[in-house]
Amino acid sequence: MFKYKLNRAAKHKTYMAMFTINVTIEKGADLFSAWAENIPGIYGEGESVKEVKEDILKAIALFKEHNDEKNIPEELKGDYNIEWHFDVQSFLQYYSGIFTKAALERITGINQKQLGHYASGLKKPRKAQVEKIETALHNFFDDMRMVHLV
Repeated sequence: MFKYKLNRAAKHKTYMAMFTINVTIEKGADLFSAWAENIPGIYGEGESVKEVKEDILKAIALFKEHNDEKNIPEELKGDYNIEWHFDVQSFLQYYSGIFTKAALERITGINQKQLGHYASGLKKPRKAQVEKIETALHNFFDDMRMVHLV
């Protein structure tokens, strides 16, 4: 469950393991909610994904500020990354200003109407559809990483 990324410490020219906090974001009936999967006690909520992400960052800061040093997990004492895990509805709503449904249809092969149902919460995608969307997005971004403008 833990995912470590290597982070080069420039000052010491050594390599250190950097802990990754896995945060899940989901759309509820009224609000977006989020929690750290691998650090108990870190929760957030907001009316938008942006707000819930900010709330999670505040929750981490408050957790560190209001706990004794011995009660703070070792992983939070050093540098860490945050990896955001979205449900499909939250992802589609959050990135709707960047990815149109037409663009997502071209990238994923899932028609716009179906993507609209997922974004609105009218329908929930099956696991195979979630994997198809995620794989298509990862492939798209892998392609984008290879682009160099001259």
